[in-house]
Amino acid sequence: MTIFDFLHFTFADLLDILMVAVLIYLVFKWIRGTAAMNIFMAIMSVFILKVIVAALNMNLMNAILSTFIDVGVLALIILFQPELRHWLMKFGARYVDMTGKGRSMIDKLLGIKEKKMGGDSLDEIAEACRMMAEQKTGALIVIQRNNSLNYVIETGDEVDARISRRLIMNIFFKNSPLHDGAMIIRGDRIVAARCTLPITSRTDIPAKFGMRHRAAVGISEETDADVIVVSEETGEISFVREGRIEKIGNINELKLLLGAGENLSEDN
Repeated sequence: MTIFDFLHFTFADLLDILMVAVLIYLVFKWIRGTAAMNIFMAIMSVFILKVIVAALNMNLMNAILSTFIDVGVLALIILFQPELRHWLMKFGARYVDMTGKGRSMIDKLLGIKEKKMGGDSLDEIAEACRMMAEQKTGALIVIQRNNSLNYVIETGDEVDARISRRLIMNIFFKNSPLHDGAMIIRGDRIVAARCTLPITSRTDIPAKFGMRHRAAVGISEETDADVIVVSEETGEISFVREGRIEKIGNINELKLLLGAGENLSEDN
């Protein structure tokens, strides 16, 4: 059914235009303020030129621009592979997995059992952080929630031990071979240490935060994991969730945040 016969404008055309507009808006919002913005504007300019050339039936120029766009898209995928990977993981974590019931059904079909952290483990982690803060021992602890961290665990050394404050402090002791990197906790177990985390590309993080904080923000942007950072320079404890850094005033506050994350995991 046509809306305007003289334009041959159908509902499908309207839907097509709206979808393209939304796609351009999302891409623009995603890359705004980054180096990719200039490249995106250049590609859009070439695409608009191609549409004009095609409308004028300039076949040779149209073929050249089509080839340029095809090669350019492939080059962009290779060039911005880390950014694309980050965006896809974020999309999967935030939008695809919006309902916990669907995830629970999939987990049951695959035989995946949910691993929850007990109150004793929360106390052990909090007390370890308090003692490391007093001694100004740097630490980076990642607590897995729903999203898998296997690709991070593979970068470190497997531990698979019960959570205890003494073990956590020994791992992050300055002369320990496992102190450099992140500790991964899943359920009531320390599953790995000396793991490498993705570093965030954000430029709005205050200069007072070092690489531990940037790594904490990076993994919390890609997954729903909670991260605890103990600063080696100041002894301050920070809690990171969904890319937001929150300074911890006391251990009870840390316990509440960890408990809230566990309750969120249970609700999902």
